[in-house]
This record gives sequence, C-alpha cells and structure tokens, in this order.
Amino acid sequence: MTKAIITCALTGVLTDPRDHPVPVTPRDLAISAREAWDAGAACMHVHFRQQGEGRGHLPSWDPALAVEVAEAIRAACPGVILNFTTGVVGRDQSGPIACLRAGRPEIAACNAGSLNYLKTRSGGRWAWPPMLFDNPVDKVAEIVAVMDDIGTRPEFECFDTGILRSVGMFAEVGLVTRPQVNLVMGVASGMPADADLLAVLVRYLPPGSAWQATLIGRSEIWPVHARVAELGGHLRTGVEDTFYLPDGARASGNGALVAALARVARDAGREVASADEARALWGLA
Repeated sequence: MTKAIITCALTGVLTDPRDHPVPVTPRDLAISAREAWDAGAACMHVHFRQQGEGRGHLPSWDPALAVEVAEAIRAACPGVILNFTTGVVGRDQSGPIACLRAGRPEIAACNAGSLNYLKTRSGGRWAWPPMLFDNPVDKVAEIVAVMDDIGTRPEFECFDTGILRSVGMFAEVGLVTRPQVNLVMGVASGMPADADLLAVLVRYLPPGSAWQATLIGRSEIWPVHARVAELGGHLRTGVEDTFYLPDGARASGNGALVAALARVARDAGREVASADEARALWGLA
C-alpha cells in the first residue's frame, strides 16, 4: 500500500483563541507547523486570522498577511506543502483569490458544493444562526480557473455524497482533470464521521483520484481515521478538526495530534510520506 500523506489543519476559522489555544500570528503558526512537521505532517492547511488584540477569532483575507504566514511556515519547515483555505459565504471570492495569487500555495481547498451549515445545542437551540455555505458551480469554476492560472492544485472539499458525485461531473465537463478529494465528515449537517460510510463513499470517487478524509469530532473520530488508512486514503488532523487524542485526553497542540495520526497510519501497515514523496503521490509540479 502507498505511503500515507498527513495534512495538519493548523488553526481553522471558527475557534476563538481566547477560549482555545489555536495559533493565530505568523510566528505561532510557524512554531505549530514545525511541531506538526517534526511529527510527520508533509502538508499544512492554513487559515488566516486578523491580527491584534481581541481580533484573532475573525478571518482575514489580507494578501500581505497570507504571504507573511506562508513565508514563516516555509522557513520553519523547509520543503513543506502549503494548502490555503478559500471558503467564503457569498459570491465574492476576491479575498481568497488575492491570497492565492500572493501566496502561491501548491494546493488550495475548493468547496465543491453548497451546504446548510447547521449545529444545535441542548435545549433545542441553534449553536449559531442557520446559514447557507453557498458554492454554486460558477463560484467553483471561478476559483478553479485562478488555481489553474497560478499552478495550484484544487482539493475538492466534499461535505456529502451529492457533492462528492458532483466532483465527478466537474471532471466529465472538463472543469478539472485528476481531481483530488477531501471527504469532510463530522459537520453536524453533513456526512457523519462514520467508518461504515467510508466503504460507500470510496465507490463514488472520480476514477484515479487521490483522496483523504477530514474528521471533525472528539475521540470517536480515531477509529474512522484507522479505517481511512486501511482503505488507502490520506490523513488529516489538527486543532481545526479536533482537540482530542485517541484516549480522550486533550491534545497539547498540532504536534501531538499528528504524532497520534502517524501511529494510526503505521498500525494500518503504512509508512508516513515525506513532503517530496507526497508531491510525487499527488502529482504536484
């Protein structure tokens, strides 16, 4: 079986650093990336947050910040693969596009379809006001065209089976060749983080596509990671996705999560890919 590529999702977009220890500044992102790199991550998935006291919970699409973060991580982890976020609610993608053009990552997330992004709390309350994460085909095509122009590989984020099947149609109509797929499991209104579901999902992958799974949750996600590794998928973790280790203990940070995921890969009989090996497996230039 091929080696497993590990991606570390360094910080995410929703978590407030005043409540949880997520890295926000370029320096802190670079330090956390280095911990993940040393533990086996070849790729860093990067979100950008506003800088300054009390603003780290807010997203930023400042291209100068994107460059500063990218340069800091590349300096800390020579040879690392960067994967930029691009997700925005609404049709205007000028911010993500500016960050892509400035930072030139080798990979960037491409949200491949729309989702009612919902979560509830006890007592019958919404965790946040219900919102539509809207990703119509013209929006997808626009950002894929930018990625093609700058040599960035789109990673299609699939929150349900219909979105996954849509990626196959994107390939059929020539929107993308050799699509790379990320199965996002554990969002409350999307696909559950369920190991039994994986055997179904892999049947609907576009032929020849590389794939990985993003698993959102607590300690219950780790058996699903193990099944991903057994099925030949690539792996992702980080404080964007979870704060919890397989034994239920709270992780100290991204390095501890990646180290645990590397053990999952090896337990499945797969070694962990270096960044150069990851480039070969993913067909990056």
